[in-house]
Amino acid sequence: MIVGVQVKQLVSHADERGVLMELLRSDDALFYRFGQVYMTTCNPGFAKAWHLHKVQVDNMACIQGRLRLGLYDGRKGSSTFGKVQEFILGPENPLLVRIPEGVYHGFECAEDEPCIVINIPTHPYNRAQPDEFRKPFDSPDIPFRWKAGKGG
Repeated sequence: MIVGVQVKQLVSHADERGVLMELLRSDDALFYRFGQVYMTTCNPGFAKAWHLHKVQVDNMACIQGRLRLGLYDGRKGSSTFGKVQEFILGPENPLLVRIPEGVYHGFECAEDEPCIVINIPTHPYNRAQPDEFRKPFDSPDIPFRWKAGKGG
């Protein structure tokens, strides 16, 4: 496991009305702080990669479809520098993954239907000065290959 990455197994509560699943609580051991909550989708054949944050910590879960989440530790002082890690997220594997600052991350849809991702970052998005540092999805600097043919 990449240093600082944490995983929370999510639990669904279902009845005849539907399903309830808590993603992140302020009393969770991995909770750091709240910035905002947003939803994003990913279409089959595309990877949304690579980027990292220098301040923000992301907390990601896939609530519909299957998502392949890739991580790369580019932190030179880290004991896991240069390591990659992969998760498959979705309703059949309900996880919340905490991605620490300084770790490159991205994702792709892992099936033929779009997936829906919820992210709960620790800081709100700063439109004037985004805490986002990018590399191309097919960067030779990162030893992780997407199955998707397109990215950004």
